Amino acid sequence: MYQNDHAPSHFHATYAGNEAVIEIGTSVVLNGRLPARVLGLVVEWATEHEKDLRSNWQLAREQKPLVSIRPLE
Repeated sequence: MYQNDHAPSHFHATYAGNEAVIEIGTSVVLNGRLPARVLGLVVEWATEHEKDLRSNWQLAREQKPLVSIRPLE
């Protein structure tokens, strides 16, 4: 996430030179692309951590430090 990023609420995921912008809550890819297997893992992670992602989105909007979110296990 980036401070003062545009709506809708989203996060950026990168892998091996690829990047996707993914909407929080729906996991819709708004822009970019990731390999299918990687995207599946990112969506699984985002689903498990939706509450944390929404909290970080609000922190980013308020120019506050983001809280680290655990990786997929």
